[in-house]
Amino acid sequence: MKKILYIAGFAVMGFFTSCSDFLENDPRGVLSEKDIVTPENVEGFMNAAYAQLGNDHYDSPYSLWPFGNVRSDDAYKGGSGTNDIQDFHFFEVSNNIRPDFGELDSFWYISYVGVSRTNKALKALEQISEADYPLKKTRMAEMRFLRGHFYFMLKIMFRNVPYITEDVPVEDYKTISNKALSNEELWSKIAEDFQAAADNLPDAQPQVGRANKKAASAYLAKTRLYQAYTQDETFKVTGISQQHLQEVIAATDKVIGKASLEPDFANNFLPGTYENGPESIFSIQFSDNDGTLYGRLNFSDVLSTPQGLGCCDFHKPSQNLVNAFKTGTNGLPEFDTYNNEDFDYKNIDANTVDPRLYHTVAMPGLPYKYDPEFLYVEAWVRSPGTYGYFASLKENVAPNCSCVVNIDPFYGNSKNRIQIRYADVILMRAEALIELGRQSEALPLINEIRKRAAQSTGRLPYVSNFKINTYVDGSNCNWTQDFARKALRWERRLELAMEGSRFFDLVRWGITDQVMNDFYAKEKTKRTYYQDAFFDAHKEEYCPIPLKQINFSQGLYKQNPGY
Repeated sequence: MKKILYIAGFAVMGFFTSCSDFLENDPRGVLSEKDIVTPENVEGFMNAAYAQLGNDHYDSPYSLWPFGNVRSDDAYKGGSGTNDIQDFHFFEVSNNIRPDFGELDSFWYISYVGVSRTNKALKALEQISEADYPLKKTRMAEMRFLRGHFYFMLKIMFRNVPYITEDVPVEDYKTISNKALSNEELWSKIAEDFQAAADNLPDAQPQVGRANKKAASAYLAKTRLYQAYTQDETFKVTGISQQHLQEVIAATDKVIGKASLEPDFANNFLPGTYENGPESIFSIQFSDNDGTLYGRLNFSDVLSTPQGLGCCDFHKPSQNLVNAFKTGTNGLPEFDTYNNEDFDYKNIDANTVDPRLYHTVAMPGLPYKYDPEFLYVEAWVRSPGTYGYFASLKENVAPNCSCVVNIDPFYGNSKNRIQIRYADVILMRAEALIELGRQSEALPLINEIRKRAAQSTGRLPYVSNFKINTYVDGSNCNWTQDFARKALRWERRLELAMEGSRFFDLVRWGITDQVMNDFYAKEKTKRTYYQDAFFDAHKEEYCPIPLKQINFSQGLYKQNPGY
């Protein structure tokens, strides 16, 4: 990615002989808008928008690990204890979540910085002709893709957010409420950006990291899938739109067959030559040794390094998630009994498992990130009595990777983060087919994911307790719509575990209170800090609108129910 070009205008006071002279002549020493918006300079506006994809922080991360994983049954917060970034602990136990959390205000702010940068770039591009700038249409499509991305994150986090485009004058910002658009209307606005991007982007880009047609179509499918599950004002799922499901099918048609799964699941989460691989539909680009002090590192996930390798042992896979990878004698998930007994890392051969477990979860006694030189040991764990001994693997790298950078006390890395994988597109399509009553068409899609999982054992010579099979209707299962729905939702959990989507999936399906309160009931018997945990339906599906934003709007923004 090119370096960001920063433009500044300087005004110099001058004297003019008459009002007429002043009105008819450009002031000396002032850069007018037409001087700034040139083909040579416009790239700077767009580079600034792309740069915002990585301008987050570990306490307001775009990877969404506190909000999509810790807030779900997939992960514990981790760190030194419950007081370590305590606001994330409150999300973990669905208790005392408040509008004055600084982390929420920061996330809102940096996301709208992204929106603002895309709007500025679009406004600039509109002032340049295609004759002067032949890439105008492509670059405008890229900016609409990025704007859709920032709004998508804001939408799943807060639900009700103000929608502002490049056509809105700055002086009108203060008149736009976060409730100006209905839930359906706001989803449609986000979808319009991705549709425009899909219509105008090329199939491939010469520069790695730029959005292309596949990426826009995949994000459009994701937006329409969320939109399909209609909600009332209390966040209750009231139905599933067949029209929007058909739009998911149409959007995934543009992606299916134009990308491919990695032959080994592990490849998606390795640095170097594996980055931007065949399964990566869109990735956030990071770098090191790029002439800056530390490089452009993944600050979203810098806290998840085990304490024995750096800092700070956050983002810990839950025992419940680990148990979910267990398989039965038929090689299928143990849907109803998986959590009756815990998987024991000291006796791993007591259970058969899906191989994706060992690509997702680090556990004592096994090599860390497949490297036999670094055996993960219990001493690496910071607070085992509180959060157990497991660690997250996908976002991390081997400690001897050249991509690791010491930013004391943290150890960051420059491995790219995949925003949308081809596997996600396959599962989105399968979900839409199932909800359309076409579950037989979803069966080979889900099995494609499971076949790849079964083949992903080459980097795991130190374990052998794998047992995973595909679904065979009439043999090891009865592939009804209800069973297919259960299988799909389980597959999303295992395939995308610890990638920031679990909680938002539960909200989309309308089952968050059921799943989370069942999770809490079991966890209370194991961990004391869950004693008061309880998920309040019709409230905690979304974050509160940050109090600072409500105050800045002078009360124009309305708080979400219950806060």
